[in-house]
Amino acid sequence: MKDFREMKKRGEKITALTAYDYPTARLLDESGIDIILVGDSLGMVVLGYEDTTRVTLEEMLHHTRAVARGVKRALLVADMPIRTYDTAEQALATAKQFVDVGAQGVKLEGGASHVAQIEAITGAGIPFMAHIGMLPQSVREEGGYKVKGRTRPEAEALIADARAVEKAGAFSVVLEIVIGDLAKQITNTIGIPTIGIGSGEHCDGQILVTHDLIGLFPWFTPKFVSPAARVADEIRRAAAAFVDRTRAGGAVV
Repeated sequence: MKDFREMKKRGEKITALTAYDYPTARLLDESGIDIILVGDSLGMVVLGYEDTTRVTLEEMLHHTRAVARGVKRALLVADMPIRTYDTAEQALATAKQFVDVGAQGVKLEGGASHVAQIEAITGAGIPFMAHIGMLPQSVREEGGYKVKGRTRPEAEALIADARAVEKAGAFSVVLEIVIGDLAKQITNTIGIPTIGIGSGEHCDGQILVTHDLIGLFPWFTPKFVSPAARVADEIRRAAAAFVDRTRAGGAVV
């Protein structure tokens, strides 16, 4: 975990992407990515749920186990799904289950309100990645995905959250959809790396949902993402070509 602090000091950007299966994890690992996250975003881009609030612990453990088989060098972090860290005791028990299936670290959503849970996890020697700003597991209460830090009270609360998770032992903190100037301020305020998603260019690193990056989930693309590939289009093209060849009586192999 000290390596990431050293990267921050050197101004070396940290890279992170999500994976939910063995081949994707292996490809990302071979690309030289620093962190692979088994995100509960799998609820939408893999399982077809409306949001992350229906993702279960069993589903997350299943996908983490698969991803772990493909990771050799990157740090493998797993999201703790909603309602699996309501207390410090439950948080630690959940974190241990992820370690048992191959995760090297865990992440949960929340800042100062979850210090007890974070301290329980880090106190047990389990690397912890924090997550503040827009919290997808709270999307129903929030009424959507909204930019955070626009008002002074909200900005002050986020700075307090960042300081709290650092003090509790987090090795890094994800800033999701935080206004750019505030993300920069937080980055300059704390000693652990900030990893942004939709939070501007001044964070110490960036993370994206891989399906968004490669255009594998074409039905919704976040405003802050510019896909680097159009994998969905290629799948459609290949499948349509297979259908046409087969119906025409041609060889399919």
